[in-house]
Amino acid sequence: MKIEISKILKLKIIKIDSFKDKRGVFIESYDAKKYYNILGINFIEDDFCINKKNVFRGIHGDKKTWKLISCIHGKIDSYVIDCNEKSKTFGLHERFSLSPQNYYQILIPPMYGNAYYIKEANSIYHYKQNRKYSGSINQFTYKWYDTKIKLNLRNKKLIISERDK
Repeated sequence: MKIEISKILKLKIIKIDSFKDKRGVFIESYDAKKYYNILGINFIEDDFCINKKNVFRGIHGDKKTWKLISCIHGKIDSYVIDCNEKSKTFGLHERFSLSPQNYYQILIPPMYGNAYYIKEANSIYHYKQNRKYSGSINQFTYKWYDTKIKLNLRNKKLIISERDK
């Protein structure tokens, strides 16, 4: 495992080790003890979301939850947004291209928004959380077109929920 730091928001990007041979690829996606020793976070919930092409989900987050995200099938553009209105980087975001070809995991801290756009049908977005999901009423939501955030999605065909409109 190799950890890099993103340029804008200083997020941890984890590059998972892989073993490749004529049979395919083997990846250890998570070892609780190793991750706790490196990140100091105990993840307790795993969630998977299987998506149609052009689905956009987010921008959601809360004040307490850490998330470790990845794409285990397909292609996804993941957006991480600083939603802490007291932060110097409030409203800034970074986009990460996630796929099984790059084996990236992105660590999203509390007070950061999480959003993603599906580039390929049946893409599977995976995230681990350090807290149980407690419902949308306990989260903040920003609209994808919020002028404080400026996600560049206007030229994309979006399939979006009522909550995210």
